[in-house]
Amino acid sequence: MILKRLVFALALFLATLASQVPEYAQQYRQRLGGAVDELTRIIAAFDADAARLAISRETGLERLKANADTFVRQRGEQIESDIARAERLQRQLQSYAEAGPFHRLALLVRDHDADIARRAFQAFEPAVPVTSEGLMAGMAGFLLGWIGGRALIWPVQRRRNRPRVTA
Repeated sequence: MILKRLVFALALFLATLASQVPEYAQQYRQRLGGAVDELTRIIAAFDADAARLAISRETGLERLKANADTFVRQRGEQIESDIARAERLQRQLQSYAEAGPFHRLALLVRDHDADIARRAFQAFEPAVPVTSEGLMAGMAGFLLGWIGGRALIWPVQRRRNRPRVTA
């Protein structure tokens, strides 16, 4: 009887854990959006500086990268890197917006920014799952815990249920 209770406790634990995956994904998407917003602001400021000098973004980048001063040259490389990252993160954000609830979870596993994912995990706060994603993930976790727990106790129960041979 105690083994069945342990299996049930394991199933509840995994249900709770699994139900938090959609919440983590949602918090990741919020951080992703914030990163896109900040990179967009930085790039817009660079573009505005270039426009004030009546040059294009590309010309401004080339001037920075061709500068003899190492600091200025590295700044040009950083802006170029920021532009590429902003484009990549914007595409990722668009993919999440177009994906259905369960597909977003698969996208998170397959295509995520490691830095944003790490910071989202560090700041993660569990929440009560009220979405269909959260409910389904919780049920999947419970089922996985139940089946896994039953598989673990099966040999013990089988031994206990064997008829004893008495001499």
